[in-house]
Amino acid sequence: MTNKRILIIAIALLGLWTGPREIQFSKIVLDQNFRSEGVAVADVNRDGKIDVLAGNLWYEAPKWIPHEIAPVTQFDGAKGYSNSFVNYVADLNKDGWPDQILIDTPGIPPVLWRENPKGKSGPWTTHKITANACNESPAFARLTNTGVNKNPVFVFSLNDEQMVWLEPAKTAESEFIVHPISDKFPKDEANKIRGAHRYAHGLGVGDINGDGREDVVIRSGYWEAPADPRTSPWKFVEVNLGEECAQMQVYDVNGDGLNDVIASSAHRVGVWWYEQTKGSGQAQFVRHTIDDSFSQSHALELADINGDGLKDIVTGKRFWAHGPTGDVNPNDPAVLYWYELKREAGTVRWVRHTIDADSGVGTQFVVADINGDKRLDVVTSNKKGVFVFLQK
Repeated sequence: MTNKRILIIAIALLGLWTGPREIQFSKIVLDQNFRSEGVAVADVNRDGKIDVLAGNLWYEAPKWIPHEIAPVTQFDGAKGYSNSFVNYVADLNKDGWPDQILIDTPGIPPVLWRENPKGKSGPWTTHKITANACNESPAFARLTNTGVNKNPVFVFSLNDEQMVWLEPAKTAESEFIVHPISDKFPKDEANKIRGAHRYAHGLGVGDINGDGREDVVIRSGYWEAPADPRTSPWKFVEVNLGEECAQMQVYDVNGDGLNDVIASSAHRVGVWWYEQTKGSGQAQFVRHTIDDSFSQSHALELADINGDGLKDIVTGKRFWAHGPTGDVNPNDPAVLYWYELKREAGTVRWVRHTIDADSGVGTQFVVADINGDKRLDVVTSNKKGVFVFLQK
């Protein structure tokens, strides 16, 4: 019997053991207006506290005072969209201050970064990253063990025709350098299947084939990362990874040494994981349903919420993805859930926990330790408003 087990038994006999900590969250409403479908977090003013950025506003912690990044526009969630589908942050000009990265409607406006004014008031200076970003879940991820700068890079499709990744140019004011992943596709049905068209759903970055390099995943397969990611085109491997989805997370769910894929339905119903199995020397995937009780789970993140060493799922309903009459059950409660991963006797079980029932997700959100207590929190922005959920 190990010392750890003896200690647990002793605590239980003394009546001090209360079982695993119940995970609960406290909800903070930063804004009740529709500002953005994406959100980011960073210490914007470098005061040691993590702030929230959502579209044209940033909210100063801990009182969550709103400040303009750009002039505020009113958006009507029943009739349309905001100018902000995805937000990221990075110090793009290397001045020590976090800048905002803003991706607007898929495939139309330029991808922009807004330069942090270093504590000064007024609109942030805007710079162009590239012409557009297609696919509705553009990624900002690391391509590890490739000799490339270990900082995150953009991965998405460009100009409705080609999957690419981008890295910064030598000067911060220049547009980013585009590296093709795929060939250019004709604007036809094949284009849609390969995830390159403007409104393609489903995109992820992760090591599918176990070679230590990060592959690019879409619903119909994945591009295998070469030793030099600047080599083009990457080899495409066709596999079936289901229907239209949101972010596709790559993770070894069942602990068998093969990475699997986790995805969720953008506009219909379903949260799934696709178990990788080896057959005939090529990866094959078996679909398992995690939840089929709600619709429009248009954003999904993977994080170890309870600190047990296994990564859990966070997702929820994107309220009114296409307004009050579009998609499946658009007016159902805007739920936000986390799914606890449990591995038991060689099987996988997901336990659903409710974070909130009146907020949901947008098209992209953040799981991070906001208040420095070493517990992961959740930050969302969508047609219901802007929210922080602090883990208790």
